[in-house]
Amino acid sequence: MTLYQGKCFCGTVELEADGEPEAMGYCHCSSCRSWSAGPVNAFTLWKPTNVRVTKGAEAIGTYHKTDMSHRKYCTKCGGHLMTDHPPLGMIDVYAATIPTLKFTPGVHVNYAESVLPIKDGLPKLKDFPAEFGGSGEMMPE
Repeated sequence: MTLYQGKCFCGTVELEADGEPEAMGYCHCSSCRSWSAGPVNAFTLWKPTNVRVTKGAEAIGTYHKTDMSHRKYCTKCGGHLMTDHPPLGMIDVYAATIPTLKFTPGVHVNYAESVLPIKDGLPKLKDFPAEFGGSGEMMPE
């Protein structure tokens, strides 16, 4: 089994993820854009049993604007780590947090909110897949 290791900006918090993510892609929603301070957020979704904090758990802060997303960050440096999505039963470990993972995106979600159109041939969902409570509606590139 493959083990990926990551850490916050200052190294106080370290985590690991084992196996492979359930999905990888890009989120274009305004919350992810604002949180990441970028026009798009690269996500990797994992089952919670595959993600562990190995150092610095006491330095993890949590912010949840909605019940869908409990965002985790280091309280020392402010570095973003991951987002727990309880209704989905998944944890998004930000792609940049685990640099040894070969990021292979498969989808764009919340593309209706995009401020950076991306023409890469990947599926563009208006919101979320139907199995995650979204419409599952596709959008043109």
